[in-house]
Amino acid sequence: MASRFTIFGKRTEAERPTTRDDEAPPLYPSTKMADEPPLGAAPPVRPPRFDEVYDAHFAFVWRNVLNRGVPSSAVDDVVQEVFVVVHRKLPGFEGRSSLRTWLAGIVRRVVADHVRKRGNAPVGDEPLENESASEARGPAEELDAKAAARVLDQLLAQMPEAQREVFILHEIEQMTGREIAESVGANENTVHTRLRAARRIFEEGLARLRAE
Repeated sequence: MASRFTIFGKRTEAERPTTRDDEAPPLYPSTKMADEPPLGAAPPVRPPRFDEVYDAHFAFVWRNVLNRGVPSSAVDDVVQEVFVVVHRKLPGFEGRSSLRTWLAGIVRRVVADHVRKRGNAPVGDEPLENESASEARGPAEELDAKAAARVLDQLLAQMPEAQREVFILHEIEQMTGREIAESVGANENTVHTRLRAARRIFEEGLARLRAE
C-alpha cells in the first residue's frame, strides 16, 4: 500500500521557531527508521504455501475445469497447467481478494487458452462425469450419479459461456456475487443478470427433459 504523506508549506524566517543555545536536546530522541511502516498499518500478508493451496483447493480447481466444458481426457492436463500458474504467481498474492476468487480467475484464463488452442470443438462435447466418485457408491447410486452428471452437462452446454461461468461459480461452488464479480471482471449487477438468465435456461431445459 502506498504511504500517505502530509506536505507542509515552507515557513518564513519570522515564522520559524527559535531555539536557545542552552536548551537541552530531547531526552528520548526518535528512533523511527525512514522505511518503518506507519503506526496502525496492516502487517504484510504472507502468501500461503503452495502445498497448502494444492491440498485445500485441488477439488475446487478440478471441478471448475471439468464444469467449464474441458473434455475429461484433457482435465488432468489443464488442472496441472492451472497449478503451474499458481506456483509461479503465488509469491505475488497479496490477499486483496479471497484465495478462491484468485484461483477461479486463473482457472478462467487457463481454460480459455485451452479452448482457443483446441479450436472450434463444442464446449459440451463429452459427458460431465465425476471420475473421482466415491468407491462407497453402489451400482445403482453410481448410475444415478452419472445420469445426473450427463443431465447437468447437457443443461450447461445450452448456456452462453458468460452465463455458464456465473452459474457454475454460484450454484456449484457457492461463491458470492462479489467473489464472482472479482473473478470474472464484471460488476455485481452484471453477475446477477447473468445468473438469472442462466437459471432460466437451466429450469426450461430441465422441464423439457422431464417432459421427454
